[in-house]
Amino acid sequence: MAYLGDTKINPAVTGEARVGDYLALLKPSVMSLVVFTAFVGLVVAPGTINPILAVIAVFAIAVGGGASGALNMWYDSDIDAIMSRTANRPIPAGRISREQALVFGLVLSVCSVTLLGLATNWVAGGLLAFTIFFYAVIYTIWLKRRTPQNIVIGGAAGAFPTMVGWAAVTGDISLVSCAMFLIVFLWTPPHFWALALYKQSDYSAAGVPMMPNVAGEKSTRVQILVYSVLLAASTLLPSLLGFSGWLYTAAAVVTGLSFIYLAWKLQRAEDGAPMRRAARTLFTFSLSYLFIVFFALLTDNLLVRFGGFL
Repeated sequence: MAYLGDTKINPAVTGEARVGDYLALLKPSVMSLVVFTAFVGLVVAPGTINPILAVIAVFAIAVGGGASGALNMWYDSDIDAIMSRTANRPIPAGRISREQALVFGLVLSVCSVTLLGLATNWVAGGLLAFTIFFYAVIYTIWLKRRTPQNIVIGGAAGAFPTMVGWAAVTGDISLVSCAMFLIVFLWTPPHFWALALYKQSDYSAAGVPMMPNVAGEKSTRVQILVYSVLLAASTLLPSLLGFSGWLYTAAAVVTGLSFIYLAWKLQRAEDGAPMRRAARTLFTFSLSYLFIVFFALLTDNLLVRFGGFL
């Protein structure tokens, strides 16, 4: 086993990087959520935007999200090599060097911010730049290895894109865009702590102070339940602000109660295998939860805008 910096490299797979390896640096699964929430923010925002510019804006936000992922993988390549779920990423697997990932991430960052600023406005461009900075520097470099609150604070990075999409149309920040930000922000801790509960051996081996490894499983499960209640309450904000109709409200209530129920089951589960199963169930549900909530908001808004009967 050879090393690249502090990262273990498998010489059997070290070689020329393929296009797929660079795409993997963008964290496409994470980027897809960023793109979708940003798209919803852009579509539901009051005002109009040229369809071509809208496509460019969403593309720029996607590239910016991917740039954040590349910079995250650059810095975290040492711990990625230790954890089972990340060991086959391009850098620890030896298919891309840390230097290549860093340059790739920086170039994409500059290009995405510049493109968004020129295509729409510099409020949106500035928000995208801050989002990339927050994820790469505040979360990845500063918080992730220092505090069990890393996910709580770092969750802001994943919540900003919906505000970026909104600002691309309006050029400003509003209570509604802040409400959408809050939904994603409060979703992040229970989502990742559920994952950490059944993957805590990975985080422990890598020295990442995730909540279960620092505060213990019982405390983490209580905090997941508390955040789940806050999350469900936050999804009602668009309705309280008069920005959505009964369709979104119904979806928010049903999915919110489901999230709370699964968090309650996790909190009540016996230690060991039952707890890990409950954590996995909540994590799996949380993957679709945010999509359902934002899709309902999008559908509700479009029906009101074009149908006028909700």
